[in-house]
Amino acid sequence: MLSINLKGKKAFIAGIGDDQGYGWAIAKALAEAGCEIIIGTWTPILKIFTQSWSLGKFDESRQLQNGKMMEYLKVYALDASFDRPEDVPQEIKENKRYMDASGYTITEVAAAVEKDFGKIDILVHALANGPEVKKPLLETSRNGYLAALSASSYSFVSLLQHFGPIMNEGGSCISLTYMASEKAVPGYGGGMSSAKAALESDTKTLAYEAGRKWNLRINTISAGPLRSRAARAIGFIDDMIEYSKANAPLVKDLKAEEIGYSSAFLCSSLASGITGVTLYVDNGMHAMGIAIDSEALHRSEAVTT
Repeated sequence: MLSINLKGKKAFIAGIGDDQGYGWAIAKALAEAGCEIIIGTWTPILKIFTQSWSLGKFDESRQLQNGKMMEYLKVYALDASFDRPEDVPQEIKENKRYMDASGYTITEVAAAVEKDFGKIDILVHALANGPEVKKPLLETSRNGYLAALSASSYSFVSLLQHFGPIMNEGGSCISLTYMASEKAVPGYGGGMSSAKAALESDTKTLAYEAGRKWNLRINTISAGPLRSRAARAIGFIDDMIEYSKANAPLVKDLKAEEIGYSSAFLCSSLASGITGVTLYVDNGMHAMGIAIDSEALHRSEAVTT
């Protein structure tokens, strides 16, 4: 039987903050395949995450198909907006949510992972942030726009810069994108559509550069809408889910585990010839050129009949 086997592999997953998002689903799918999991979570919520884990709030979500519980080797505080300690502004260092934390920049976390575990095999970028995401692009400030690109796309470049040297040859890197990178999605503002477009373009260039330099594969998954805690903060996620169900080729809810399983495949030897790809896991929504629930279409049908 053909199966995904990641036993003996280690994955660093940046961007898990709870048990609801795609990062969690990817971690769980990799764990199902036998991979050992290392987590990077946003510095201000590290304590909340570790306490929730230890108190059993994630226990139901941690259940694997074999009856065991998903575990992690270690969790690190990570703020992927900063490459090195000197990049952290003084007001961030003095912020009460950061004052007790240390070693949370990308260079520091990569060094700590290498010290603790040596080489890894899989790198997952499951994080994004746009401080002005609720603003239309025309109303987005320069700082808001650049912040979205820094946290949501350049962070992947930086993670690969610093984790690439500690990855085993044949390793795999995954990021998450969204179809707003290539089509207008009203409400997905603040420069986030631009950040996703940059992420997809960078995936191709990084596939070449990291492939030649370290023999790594670089792919991104364009995922459909999911009602995660982060997505709910945007404010229109329920509408996007209903829109997708009404117009996508597959009329069903998209499940986080479907992105997890696709990631496990891309990280396995079964996908050893795949790199530089944007893989759509969105019930086929990306293939549609018109909205089939459009009132204009229904008016046209009414006239012809």
